[in-house]
Amino acid sequence: MIDDRPVDPPPVDALLLVSFGGPEGPDDVLPFMENVTRGRDIPAERLQEVSRHYLDLFGGVSPINQQARDLKAALEAELAARGPDLPVYWGNRNWHPLLADTLRTLRDDGRRHALAVVTSAFPSYSGCRQYREDWTGAAAGLADAPLVTKLRHYWAEDGFLGPVARAVEATQPGPHARLLFTAHSIPESMAASSGPDGGAYVQALRAASARVAGDRPWELVFQSRSGPPQVPWLEPDVGDRIAQLYGEGVREVVMVPIGFTSDHVEVLYDLDVQAQERVAGLAGMVAKRAATVGTAPEFVAMLRDLVVERLEAAEERPEHGGVATHDRCPARCCPAPLRGRPSR
Repeated sequence: MIDDRPVDPPPVDALLLVSFGGPEGPDDVLPFMENVTRGRDIPAERLQEVSRHYLDLFGGVSPINQQARDLKAALEAELAARGPDLPVYWGNRNWHPLLADTLRTLRDDGRRHALAVVTSAFPSYSGCRQYREDWTGAAAGLADAPLVTKLRHYWAEDGFLGPVARAVEATQPGPHARLLFTAHSIPESMAASSGPDGGAYVQALRAASARVAGDRPWELVFQSRSGPPQVPWLEPDVGDRIAQLYGEGVREVVMVPIGFTSDHVEVLYDLDVQAQERVAGLAGMVAKRAATVGTAPEFVAMLRDLVVERLEAAEERPEHGGVATHDRCPARCCPAPLRGRPSR
């Protein structure tokens, strides 16, 4: 079992916010990109392209770390107001504060068991199991490392989908607007093996999108492909699909980045810059973009409720759209791919 918990775990005494991480200055960009792509088959030209996104458009500063700070502060306020009384720590996969350093701080503060909130809502290797591998690897090199156990997926929760739905309505879509729900493209092989029985990534995205869309016409599209061209990744690309829809007579789309929890570089560049450049050449086409959940109070309250749920020992949850939002992952769940892992 890919189960973080021993038979008799120590009491939970901390909450750990786990995010992807991002550079916070021009000098950080190259080391950050090296961390992200180490051991992966990412073309050199793609690495250079993404580095230029950070440097040319954002001055070398990714907004994701500040967004993690904002979410940490919101979680602290929510716990202070409603309990339980748990300190909130923060660690990243690819940039400071790195998980290894945060685990050391937890250990030095006398913390023995942290519940992990991951800023990735959907099941896949890169969105779930890899984070577990990250803190397991960090703990392996640390004497008396605290136990870290992951809270379950929250993609089906009203506290996540409600803010997404309100963000769509805030764009004031017209009666014939097409909703394009976007998520990170991943290799088809990774998507096929996601979840205990395979296919969970796309299934969960479709189920969540359908609930948000209601009666509005919608489609699931993908963005941010970064793998070699010979490796099949999930399609269609959001920009390509907008162009196709234009040819079919559609004149308004709303891009809904349901696969992301905050407006970080991939959302800001791939949708607000790159997709809009495609739209600029399509006379009469309007492309709007809905906001991500960020620190929406309903979202933060839901994360707190998942903590309480775990403390009350509720483990197995009902399925949503045929995809379980379980706590305990079988050994076959989201296996590591042999190549073509995505780079954010």
